[in-house]
Amino acid sequence: MDKHPSPPLNGAESLVATLAASGVELCFANPGTSEMHFVAALDRRDGPRCVLALFEGVATAAADGYWRMAGKPAATLLHLGPGLGNGLANLHNARKARSGLVNIVGDHALDHARLESPLKGEAEAIARTVSHWVRSSTSAADVGADGAAALQATRDGAVGRIATLLLPADTAWGVGGRAAVAPSPLPPQAPTGAVAEAARLLTRLGPRALLLLGAGGAASVQAQHLAAAIAERTGCRLMAEFYNARMPGGRGRPRIERLPYNVDAAQARLAGLEALVLAGSVEPIAFFAYPGKPSQLKPPGAALLSLAEPRHDVTPVLQALAHELGATAAAAPFVLAPPDAAIPIGPLTPDTLAAVVAATLPADAVVVDESVSSGRGLGGPMAAAAPHDWLAVMGGAIGFGLPGAVGASLGAPGRPVLVLEGDGSAMYTVQALWTMARESLPIVVLILANRAYRILQAELQGVGARLSGDKAAAMLSLDGPALDWVALARGHGLPATRVDSAEGLARALREGFASNGPCLIEALL
Repeated sequence: MDKHPSPPLNGAESLVATLAASGVELCFANPGTSEMHFVAALDRRDGPRCVLALFEGVATAAADGYWRMAGKPAATLLHLGPGLGNGLANLHNARKARSGLVNIVGDHALDHARLESPLKGEAEAIARTVSHWVRSSTSAADVGADGAAALQATRDGAVGRIATLLLPADTAWGVGGRAAVAPSPLPPQAPTGAVAEAARLLTRLGPRALLLLGAGGAASVQAQHLAAAIAERTGCRLMAEFYNARMPGGRGRPRIERLPYNVDAAQARLAGLEALVLAGSVEPIAFFAYPGKPSQLKPPGAALLSLAEPRHDVTPVLQALAHELGATAAAAPFVLAPPDAAIPIGPLTPDTLAAVVAATLPADAVVVDESVSSGRGLGGPMAAAAPHDWLAVMGGAIGFGLPGAVGASLGAPGRPVLVLEGDGSAMYTVQALWTMARESLPIVVLILANRAYRILQAELQGVGARLSGDKAAAMLSLDGPALDWVALARGHGLPATRVDSAEGLARALREGFASNGPCLIEALL
């Protein structure tokens, strides 16, 4: 008989043990009172490492970025309904990115929840707006099994889902917890039913057909090469969705144009099409409704054929299609020569900035793009940059870039990370700078400072609205006072510099990457 039996687990300890046993390595946390037993359990049980975020939107975006690079879920730790609400915008983005993560949301003790306390809220209702799976534990004995079920719910074939587990405080402190293990995810099934039809359609229509890559097709270098070979063989057009959660690019990889964001430009690129073959993508829809412009971007009457849904493993489907066509990936064009090493000189413009970024980007970098209007010209130059992965903000909710880079860096240890960030966008989750400094992450933050909500100035014209006075114009300006990004960065613990020339930016980027730590560059445009 064991004379020193292990003490029984409380609910929080069983959850920590369940996360660890199920392979969860990180928890992005912004805890409060109701989460203190979970926090205390971290010192008593082997479990995930917690990364502190100073705002819940940082935690949720970091978990999104982590999934995109690591391919497995992280946890977040949030405080009641208001804390979950603070993280909601980036949970919306994570859902659109098809990222998998599990939110652990502390809640009031069950007896306390019936009373009208100051922080009483509808946490479950808030969670359901962005979660695929929601459950509230009812006893300490259930917490471990509930945690395992939440983790199981974070996967759907090749893509991720959002699970939210509400943890009432008394189920966390109550004794009787039992650790569990989430079952290993099933491999995604690759459908082949539409392969023969897609081969006939692409061969018959050639340039009047489009092979449109989505999540899986754009995220795999092998899939990109297969798609390029299919396009070369059939003469069809090849594009990727404008927003992709992770898209490889750079030298030695096929140059695949993204469908433009702008409705007029997208319609021009899709003009003349009679069919779209969707390879892990969905029908292209305009970001917003605009007066006199369509919401569906494909030409009227153009057919849609789903070769593979986003949840499927697209690569083997494209392999089957290439085999059906007799196309070989080795024959695909679009492989680019190394870029000219010359750096442009003179004032910074969107064009010179793009050239400098492409020329200085280190190999195997991760680029997190929330540059909004200032980064629209990056696509062409970046095709000749060193091989890299490109992570776009998904879902359109501003504030992903800085914390998304935190998660991406932790999900791909050792890889340099560059954040292309608009000055207006960066203010939504500026607290992420502190986490970068605390974790000593190799992240270079490039703030594209045009001191305006420039994207809204363009959208103003798109929706047919007109400015007629200073009050409206002031809503689109970030000047007076201008944001001081050097001071903001240093206040959060990052070294920072300001540049206003192409050669100055090149020097600052090279120094930033060489430092192997976090830094910020404010580029005045």
